[in-house]
Amino acid sequence: MLKITRRSACWRNACGVALLCCFAAATPLAAKRAPDPAFKSLDGQTRKLSALRGEVVVVNFWATWCGPCQEELPRLSQLAADYAGKPVRFVAISIDESKDRPKIPGVFARLHVALESWAGGDTDTMDRFGLGNIVPGTAILDEQGEVVARIMGEAREEDVRTTVDWLLGGKTGPAPPELTKRY
Repeated sequence: MLKITRRSACWRNACGVALLCCFAAATPLAAKRAPDPAFKSLDGQTRKLSALRGEVVVVNFWATWCGPCQEELPRLSQLAADYAGKPVRFVAISIDESKDRPKIPGVFARLHVALESWAGGDTDTMDRFGLGNIVPGTAILDEQGEVVARIMGEAREEDVRTTVDWLLGGKTGPAPPELTKRY
């Protein structure tokens, strides 16, 4: 689903058919309710985001072969530690093919990452979250499972903190950006 911004221009061609300017600024709209497909934990248990309702959830899509993901994961792990004891969960969902999933624990160990890790994501799932198809991608969900912010590309600490703190603070003050692009 696309939202066409006000800068878009429409006109009619010689046949009277309305055409949309090819330079229209289109951005993906955030999903309201987060998609809820089944994923697998590294020990093979089925996991769903809906089971985490009642908590703020930072969902990060990544892959073992993705350099920016490996830069981002330790940052997210540190943020998860900073929010320990608060109703916030960080979940790293791998989009690796099944043959590459055994690499996940090694990558986490090498990077000293302590995040909940699920497998079974793919670019179609990312797209359903409004994240496009490039990893890394992060969606932040409120306590009701609504997507309130998306970060396309490598998330910065302030991208995550601003939204999580706003949610933990009862959504007071200005809302964080719905979409941040970092690529």
